[in-house]
Amino acid sequence: MEKRDNNRKVLTGMVMSDKMMKTRVIEVKYGRPHRLYHKNMMRRTKIFVHDEKNESHVGDVVLASLSRPLSKNKHFRLVKILEKKVTQ
Repeated sequence: MEKRDNNRKVLTGMVMSDKMMKTRVIEVKYGRPHRLYHKNMMRRTKIFVHDEKNESHVGDVVLASLSRPLSKNKHFRLVKILEKKVTQ
């Protein structure tokens, strides 16, 4: 068997919702310069991530990798949890 090329897009974001089973909604923030004024503008997008073990929760910072389409909206898989939310 050939080894799979692992040059897939990897995004870092914060979990915004964990209400679905095995699915997390994460918010990814990024900066883009304005076309005319060249000011760096912060943008954000929400992506659906497959979390097989339901181990991430709201407030966690996670790493997600692009994969084949898993459903209508899910195209990313959870790679690992970078930072757990501190609960008091």
